[in-house]
Amino acid sequence: MKIFIVEDDISVIKILEKIIQDRELGTIIGYCDNGIDALEEIKKITPDIVLVDLLMPGKDGISLVKEIKNDISKIQFIMISQVTSKDMIARAYEKGVEYYVNKPINAVEVETVIKKVKEKIEMQRMLKEIKRVFANVNVQPPQINNYYNKEKTNTTDKIKSVMNKLGILGENGSEDIIEVVDFLTNPQNDKSNYSIKELCSKFTDNPKSMEQRIRRAATTGMVNLANIGIEDYMNEVFVEYSNGMYNFEQIKKEMDYVRGKSNNRGKVNLKKFIQGMAFYCEKK
Repeated sequence: MKIFIVEDDISVIKILEKIIQDRELGTIIGYCDNGIDALEEIKKITPDIVLVDLLMPGKDGISLVKEIKNDISKIQFIMISQVTSKDMIARAYEKGVEYYVNKPINAVEVETVIKKVKEKIEMQRMLKEIKRVFANVNVQPPQINNYYNKEKTNTTDKIKSVMNKLGILGENGSEDIIEVVDFLTNPQNDKSNYSIKELCSKFTDNPKSMEQRIRRAATTGMVNLANIGIEDYMNEVFVEYSNGMYNFEQIKKEMDYVRGKSNNRGKVNLKKFIQGMAFYCEKK
């Protein structure tokens, strides 16, 4: 990861530089001691992460973040400050700061926050690659005379389409999801109120392992949705699935975790996830 530092205290820059190098958190590609020079330098070299002081002469950190975010939204900002004003911190978050490190600098806190930012960047890159790979995919179901087989193929395509949007198509557990949801959407099957374990036991002698695979895939989908919501709260995939297949409060928890605002992650209600998947696959 390419890291840039904007800080008017050279001793703080040296401390950050040492922490980043010693803990192999990334490569420092430059630093500035004022916001005015930093504005042009950051636009020119486009680092992945910028650690920026809140209060600086000439141009403060919040103004700097706002101007750069308008042009280069992908850069992630970590605010550094000893200011504890909730209003000031709220303004920083509003302008595009996702993470916050307190002064005096604590090495463990710096490492934890930078690692969270790196996870977010890597997730965004993965989502971008998934969208690129599947952007032009046009699934053509085979021509089968048997009506039930046609319906089965159509349902499988719908399941894959939903999983693709969640970024979990191809995840370990995706084939298990297809089997379970296909079973639930088949009108020939009994629609009793099965538990997840009971459903899995219809397909394997080891239902616990199957359930764990489905849960991991569903959790990956939740993490992907949280990242999509952070990028674009009105994104149609986020709006559609964050409440339809997950508990929205848990999605918000995951978003706060990704932003570095909380240490608590969101949790998946597996039954709601499976029922939601079945609902979207039956939806006309």
